[in-house]
Amino acid sequence: MAYGLKEFCDETRTILKSDQTDAGREQVRQNLGRLLANQDFVDANCSPDAERGIHTLYHDEETDFHVLAHIYENGTQSPPHDHGSSWAIYGQALGHTEMIVWTRKDDGSDDSHAEVEPAEEFRLDPGDVGVFHPGVIHSIKFPDGARFVRVTGTDLNQLGQARYDLKNKTVTVSDPMAHAR
Repeated sequence: MAYGLKEFCDETRTILKSDQTDAGREQVRQNLGRLLANQDFVDANCSPDAERGIHTLYHDEETDFHVLAHIYENGTQSPPHDHGSSWAIYGQALGHTEMIVWTRKDDGSDDSHAEVEPAEEFRLDPGDVGVFHPGVIHSIKFPDGARFVRVTGTDLNQLGQARYDLKNKTVTVSDPMAHAR
C-alpha cells in the first residue's frame, strides 16, 4: 500500500509532539518526499486540472501543523520573506520552483531598513522537498502550472511575517490581525 496523506499526517503529529527542532522538521521533510512519490496522491490533489487556489488538505488540532496544496495557473515570484516564528516545508508536485535563501547584510538595528543578498539558490523538481526553518529569509519563483504541497507549523496568516523590498532596501512586517478583519 502506498504512503498516503493519513500516514504522513499521523507520522508528522508524532514527530512534532516529541521534536520541534530542525531535526524533527528534517524528518517531516523526508516524509513529505515519500508522500509526493505516491502518484495517486499527486493526481488527486495537484493534477493539472485541479481547482486553482490554496487548499487545506489537513490541519492538526493538537500540534497546529497545516498541509496545503498550492495550485496556481500562472507563475509568480515572491519577494524575499520569512514565516515569522514558524517554518515551512515545500514539496514540489508538478513543474518546478526556484528557491533563494537570503541573508541580511545590515545589523537589523533599524526596524524599517534591511539589506539582503542571496546566500543559496536551488531548484525543486517533482518529488524534491525543501525546508525553511523559523526566521529563514527566502523567495520562490515558479512557472505557469506549477504545483506544490506546503507544510507549515501553524496558520501563517496568524503570524507577523517580514517582507523585504530589494529596490528600496526596506522591510515590513505583516499585521496578522489584518486577516481577522
